Amino acid sequence: MKGLEEDLGQPLLLRAGRRVALTDAGRGVYQRALGVLSAMRAIAEEVAEVGAVKRGRLRLGVPPMVGGAFFPPVLRDFRERYPGIALELREEGARRVEALALEGEVDVAATVLPTDAAAFELLPLMRDVLCAVLSPRSPLARQRRVALGDLRDTPLVLYRADFALHGHILDACRRAGFTPRVASESSQWDFMAAMVAADVGAALLPKTICRRLDPARVRVLPLAEPALRWDLALAWRRGHQLTPAARAFVEAVRVEAARRLAP
Repeated sequence: MKGLEEDLGQPLLLRAGRRVALTDAGRGVYQRALGVLSAMRAIAEEVAEVGAVKRGRLRLGVPPMVGGAFFPPVLRDFRERYPGIALELREEGARRVEALALEGEVDVAATVLPTDAAAFELLPLMRDVLCAVLSPRSPLARQRRVALGDLRDTPLVLYRADFALHGHILDACRRAGFTPRVASESSQWDFMAAMVAADVGAALLPKTICRRLDPARVRVLPLAEPALRWDLALAWRRGHQLTPAARAFVEAVRVEAARRLAP
């Protein structure tokens, strides 16, 4: 302290026996010192976080269709930037990966909107609509578009019950005035498309997925209004502190989502 006072050219402490008090200059130096200490702590935390991002693990929950529709380029770039982070991928239906996120079994989860915004922080990923996928032999295949009610006499090839779209589609059919006959349920869009091609029934698949289907085997028709949405978001438990690896992944997803959602 004596050395600091000599460097500054004025006393920082008032010394009276065993009692010591700050001078006006001392109080100013003290406040500045608190700012320096805070900055040093912030620097140390940032350096530690950079080290943490270079290693660690990311636990990601993804429904099968969502994974193929959005994540391959994000995961490629993320692995190139953070090769030391181990990726643990859980493929389940949207409602199941939401449960895993709430239970702390995955860090972040891709899901289908709408979902419980009170339980999750949400980062919108992409917007899409469902299309009707029909066998070329279906009488409806000759139309330019179909209303949901047109499918009342056609069995549906549906997603499993743990997929968000399972409930969305059943609810939409009920609003259209009918309860659909379910021919089969699956978690794989390519199997669903194969079932349609075999004339087992019709399916409702996202337009993004329909672009991959063989037009010689199935007919894809837009749905008449009201549209059935397939809007995706990345979700993590509200109020939960993400790991450095998960925060880095959220930022990587944010960049890709901004590109996808740009007008």
